[in-house]
Amino acid sequence: MIKYLKRTWQIRTGRYETPFDGGVPFWMISLILHLVVILVIAKMLMPSADDKRLNFVGDFNSNEVIELANLEEVVPDVVFEDADAEPVDIGDTDLDFEEIELATPVLSFDNQALDDFDSIISEDGILALGTENGGRGSEAFAEIATKGVAGTTVAQASGAIDRISQEILRSLEDNKTLVVWIFDQSISLLEQRARIENRLDKVYRELREAGVLGAKTHAQIQDYRLHTDVIAFGQSINPMLPRPATNFDQVRKAIREIKRDDSGIENVMAAVMTAADRHKGLHKIDSSTGKRKRAVLLIVVSDEAGDDGGLTDQAIQMCRTNQIPVSVIGVPAPFGRRATEVKWVDSDPQFDQSAQIALVNQGPESMMPERLRLDFTGDFNDLEMIDSGFGPFDLTKLCYETGGTYFAVHPNRGKRSVKWHEVANYSAYLRHFFDADVMKRYRPDYVTGAEYQQMITANAMRGALVRAAAFTSTGALARPQLRFPKFEEAQFVSLVTRAQRAAAIVEPKLNQLYDMLKVGEQDRPEEKAPRWQAGYDLAMGRTLAAKIRAETYNMMLALVKTKLKFDSPANEQTPQNNTWVLRPANTVETGSRSEKLAQKAKDYLQRVVADHPGTPWALIAQRELATPIGWSWRQTYITPPNQRRARPNRNNNNSTPEIPTNVEPPKKRPPPRL
Repeated sequence: MIKYLKRTWQIRTGRYETPFDGGVPFWMISLILHLVVILVIAKMLMPSADDKRLNFVGDFNSNEVIELANLEEVVPDVVFEDADAEPVDIGDTDLDFEEIELATPVLSFDNQALDDFDSIISEDGILALGTENGGRGSEAFAEIATKGVAGTTVAQASGAIDRISQEILRSLEDNKTLVVWIFDQSISLLEQRARIENRLDKVYRELREAGVLGAKTHAQIQDYRLHTDVIAFGQSINPMLPRPATNFDQVRKAIREIKRDDSGIENVMAAVMTAADRHKGLHKIDSSTGKRKRAVLLIVVSDEAGDDGGLTDQAIQMCRTNQIPVSVIGVPAPFGRRATEVKWVDSDPQFDQSAQIALVNQGPESMMPERLRLDFTGDFNDLEMIDSGFGPFDLTKLCYETGGTYFAVHPNRGKRSVKWHEVANYSAYLRHFFDADVMKRYRPDYVTGAEYQQMITANAMRGALVRAAAFTSTGALARPQLRFPKFEEAQFVSLVTRAQRAAAIVEPKLNQLYDMLKVGEQDRPEEKAPRWQAGYDLAMGRTLAAKIRAETYNMMLALVKTKLKFDSPANEQTPQNNTWVLRPANTVETGSRSEKLAQKAKDYLQRVVADHPGTPWALIAQRELATPIGWSWRQTYITPPNQRRARPNRNNNNSTPEIPTNVEPPKKRPPPRL
């Protein structure tokens, strides 16, 4: 042992001499022996890890474990009232409706940094919420609002109903629950409302059969586990039940009595606020049970964006304060557009039954449009409506901020490309759809107007994109004329000159648009959000391409007006060509500066395709890259308007019989405001 001590001393001090050289004092040996004895006694008296566990948990009892495992025996049965029961009035005096101040703080841990949790962790490392150290009881958890889901897509409303029924089931396992169905009264929702009613009948029946809605076990009607309320909205807000019902027959009757609203106005946020105010206070903790008095779920069914988006933040605050999640069964928003084309067929068979196009506000998916409208393109595909992957901004934000889910329903969901004849009546004509899993990374910023303004002010790239999109939404960049018949020289020259004047108006506006976007290039390397990256790169690439097209378009018009001549006919039977048609091509010399800009446009567009595959931005960029930037002339022949075609000979028995002139075709009515 003395040798060990010497060696240790030499290693630690680097000196050869040690205090242990020579004789070792007796007191040191005694000290070492006493220390060893003390350590052995301390080890013997120290409780083991198992002992500490037993001190906290108590002695093991196998009977208690068996009892805890059979939870279904101690959980009270969930009850459902039979069809003959009277409606339940949750506004009775024995239910405590206490006014909730809108200033009640609402906490959110969404995307919170790890460092932010330091304030709620005590010194011993235990989560302080709900403890004496944290100073917050169980009510603190009731104030926390988790974020909802923004990009859930389904092909039929029944799929959304099935998902919502699972949420109702989970809610019923923990609390008595009130479900409030809020229906749009517009004509376009008549068929879907009937389908939802049938589906709900099936859902409630399955809940009863599954034992969730079992037999009555309580004497008081307030103890029924599930209540249902129905509210309709259009220009006005119309509660369909005097008080929430406890059987589906009353719910079905209320849904069927919803009247059609032809005003075309949908005050959806006002309806949500009415429902939240009607059932406020149910999130309060009942002191006798330690649970909320009743969980409340709001489910909105609508096929439009709504007309009172200015109330969105107020509706969110009211729902969060009262811990009411809102889910919406709605429609997908068109990518970067406010209005979309809906296939409408007159409901009255006395009128023309052919499909017509009705413009309906179903977007955009972001607070402000973030997609340019450039009609001055080679193939005009920019006029097509495509899926954004999300619902209208205000309604989706409502779901996201209150912990609900927005279900974007479209019957053509699952098809990458859609034709007009494949679109169902009262459905939007969206040509392309995108995978929901891919689009999760491109969720819009669900923020307030002030926060959005701050975002685009703090970042020049984002501000440039939003301003550019707003600039093009006015329709300033009109569609160019591409066909020029030459029946008479003077008429032809006048037609070309008018097109040149239109191009002369478009060209400086495109230059202005480019200058507007160019300001944002300085902040582009700092941008990390995929949505803003894709939006800006696509805008820059398309603007540069449109700028070059406009410049070469004007050059080509000057060329055809002064120099180009039609080719001679191939033979005597072939008529002389009389019409010039512009087609996209890469055959026009545009000069070195235009070539550099063209390459810059391709670089931006190719980056969109490479970095954001499977998205709306990539689809538009691919189309842009496939369309040549320049133009070329093609000549063809069309029949002059003053030449009448010869009528078929009807003086023989084989002629087609004429349609009786006394049969009038059915009258055609324009689509109403849906």
